[in-house]
Amino acid sequence: MSKQNIYHSQDLSEYKFLITGGAGFIGSNIVKYLIRNNAGLVRVLDNFSNGYFENIKPYINQNNFEFIEADIRDFETCKKAVLGIDFVSHQAALGSVPRSINNPILTNEVNISGFLNILNAAKDAPSVKNFVYAASSSTYGDSLILPKKESIIGKPLSPYAVTKYVNELYADVFSKVYGFRSVGLRYFNVFGPNQSPDNPYAAVIPLFIQSAVQKSAPKIFGDGETSRDFTYVENVVQANIRSLLLPSINENHKVFNIACGHTISLNNLWQLIAEIFGANGIDPKYLPERIGDVKHSLADITLAIDILGYQPEYSVKDGLILLSKHIAKNNT
Repeated sequence: MSKQNIYHSQDLSEYKFLITGGAGFIGSNIVKYLIRNNAGLVRVLDNFSNGYFENIKPYINQNNFEFIEADIRDFETCKKAVLGIDFVSHQAALGSVPRSINNPILTNEVNISGFLNILNAAKDAPSVKNFVYAASSSTYGDSLILPKKESIIGKPLSPYAVTKYVNELYADVFSKVYGFRSVGLRYFNVFGPNQSPDNPYAAVIPLFIQSAVQKSAPKIFGDGETSRDFTYVENVVQANIRSLLLPSINENHKVFNIACGHTISLNNLWQLIAEIFGANGIDPKYLPERIGDVKHSLADITLAIDILGYQPEYSVKDGLILLSKHIAKNNT
């Protein structure tokens, strides 16, 4: 992340932020931005189910950083976490379509009950000015319409997609019933630093990079023509900062697509990664398609551009090049 990337005009030292899942992939990148730009307080709530202590270790002894190791499924914990907080960025969740198919009950407990806990705690906290949460492109489900527009969704194709859609429904109801302000960001296949390949449900890009580094054949589910709007995490950090500090919108709840507005197939993605990481000539291993996977995904990001002032500054190739430099630096 470059110091030149500034997405706010306010003096962040005047505000206190809570990042749930702040030791995880996206959360830790948001934490990094806030700490770098002298936020008054950055409080992280994480239970390390997906996050890693290494992601927040540099900040542990800083005066403007607090860490709560706890679970969003505990409502009392959530109430304590929001005390005195101005802005909540809710990133904590159990991701992965396959994981949700293997364990729908746990996915529901974390992604719905946990979400409701932190949403309700934030609603009751007098200091909280805005609540931004990680929504998902999986909400578009079986809709074949491309590009994806926020107002047109289909039926969910996985338990994970159900949970993320329910989050949006709860946030919308809270805006109408309680007048509580929130913003949902529908992420499209985010990648970047702090994203681990070392778990059973790792995302495709870290797994492809791991294969490229090891000079081994990557696994592709299906024929490889599945396409995605892959989004470098710096773009997502920008969207979160802009949403958290957004002065006002016409509605108390709004949902935005956060992506690049461009699509690439898994076959072409592997070729690009192989070129950047020096693994040309290695062919993928093709496996049967997975249940619950969407064939094609492409975002219409007009709404985020018009209302948030969002501008994705990094293409897939830009992000992969930056990620390769980050990996090389960490391995020296």
